[in-house]
Amino acid sequence: QVQLVESGGGLVQAGGSLRLSCAASGRTFSRYAMGWFRQAPGKERELVAAITWDTATTYYADSVKGRFTISRDNAKNTVGLQMNSLKPEDTAIYYCAVTRTPYSYSYYAIRDYDYWGQGTQVTVSS
Repeated sequence: QVQLVESGGGLVQAGGSLRLSCAASGRTFSRYAMGWFRQAPGKERELVAAITWDTATTYYADSVKGRFTISRDNAKNTVGLQMNSLKPEDTAIYYCAVTRTPYSYSYYAIRDYDYWGQGTQVTVSS
């Protein structure tokens, strides 16, 4: 059974930093791209960052480029998201997810992912 468990969310002031972590189990995650999504109230879920199975390629949404960094440790089956210079508009529930197809570069759309964590709340105050 595949499980993804996020941690590290919380309340932070604008300009501050948080680090999210996602612990994965139940699949050989070293074969799959993984992503971090977020969903703010009243908005659609959006891809924030993604990383390929070998860490060779990363993707960032324009809104977080230069501020967020995605990483993974395949030996520990973890994926991290370092978030710096946080803004109130970063407030959302953050989810990690694993792509459905191994060694695939299709990781931009929600439909590319088949398992999701329960989410962790990030709140940035102004």
